[in-house]
Amino acid sequence: MAEDVLSQSEIDKLLSALSEGSVDTEELKNEESQKKVKAYDFKRPDKFSKDQIRTLYMLHESFARLLNTYLSTHLRTMVSIDVASVEQLTYQEFVQSLANPSVISILAVPPLKGNIIVEVNTEIAFAFIDRVFGGAGKSGVKVRVLTEIEEAVMKRFVETAVGHLKEAWSNVVEFFPTIEATESNPQFTQIVPPSDMVVIITVQMKLGDVEGMMNICIPYLVLEPIMSKLTTTFWVAASAAKDNNPQQVELLQRKIERTEVPVVVEMGRIDISIREFLTLGFGDVLQLDTKVDDSLVCRVGTRPKFYCRPGTSGKRMAVQITRVVNEGDESTDE
Repeated sequence: MAEDVLSQSEIDKLLSALSEGSVDTEELKNEESQKKVKAYDFKRPDKFSKDQIRTLYMLHESFARLLNTYLSTHLRTMVSIDVASVEQLTYQEFVQSLANPSVISILAVPPLKGNIIVEVNTEIAFAFIDRVFGGAGKSGVKVRVLTEIEEAVMKRFVETAVGHLKEAWSNVVEFFPTIEATESNPQFTQIVPPSDMVVIITVQMKLGDVEGMMNICIPYLVLEPIMSKLTTTFWVAASAAKDNNPQQVELLQRKIERTEVPVVVEMGRIDISIREFLTLGFGDVLQLDTKVDDSLVCRVGTRPKFYCRPGTSGKRMAVQITRVVNEGDESTDE
C-alpha cells in the first residue's frame, strides 16, 4: 500500500504544531503503534504463493538459458535473455498492457487443459527476421502487422522457443505444446474470462543492439492440477533425480556426439607489419615458419589437438594424423 509523502511546507507546519503543543506526541506514538491494515481486493485474489512464484521464476531462468544458447548459435550474434519478472494479474490487465500490433501465439499444452499465450515484442520480432534473412539484426522497420513470410519465420521461432519451454518444465510436468493460432491484435486473444487470474513471465531479450520483451501468459486454470508441484523443494528434488537418470546421461551423450566442431589444419605462421600488409599485391610470396618435412598442427575448435602430415586422398587434399598434442595431458583442455 503506497504511503503519502509530505511536502516541505507540510513538514514545517507539523514541526511548528509540535513545538506549540497543539499536537500531542503521545497521540502520534499511539497511532504509529496501531496495527496497520493491508488492503485486499476480493475481485482479484492472489492465486499463487510466494514459493510458487519463486519456483516459476527458477523454471523460466532455465528456459531463458536454453533459448539464449540456441539464438546465439543460430543468429551468430550477441544475445542476452533474462527473466525480468514473474507476477500475477487478471487476464484483462495483461491484454490491456500489450501493444497493438504484437506477435501473439496461442498454444495448447496437452495434457494440461486450456491455452497459454506467448507474445513477442515487434522490435525483437523484426530484429530476428532481419538477422535470419542475412541482415545486421537491426529493427528500423515501422511497426506494422507481419507479412505471411514473416509470420512463417516467427512461427518457427515460437515453435523452437516453446520446445525449450517444454524442456525447462520437464522436471515438474511433461506437456506437448502446439500452436493453435496466431494474432496481432491482443483483443482477439480471449483464452479465459477477463477477471480470471494469470501468471505473467516477462523475459527481457536483447538481440545485438535491439532490446525488447517476450511475455508468457499462463492462466491459473492451466496450472491448477499441478499447483502442488510448483514448490522449490519439489523442483530441486526432481532436478536431482533427473540428473542421475541413466537415460538422461545417454541422451546428453548422443547430443554431444552430434555436435559439429570445425577442424582446421594450420599450414604455418608469419609475422608482418601493417606497412608490409598494406603493400602486398598479386604474386607476392610469404615465407611461413614451417618446413617441408615439418608436421602441421591440427586444431579442433580453437585448440591444437593433433600433429599431421599433408597429402591427398584420391583427388582431394587430406592430412594424416601422426600423433596427439601432449597426449595424456589434461591441461590441454583447459
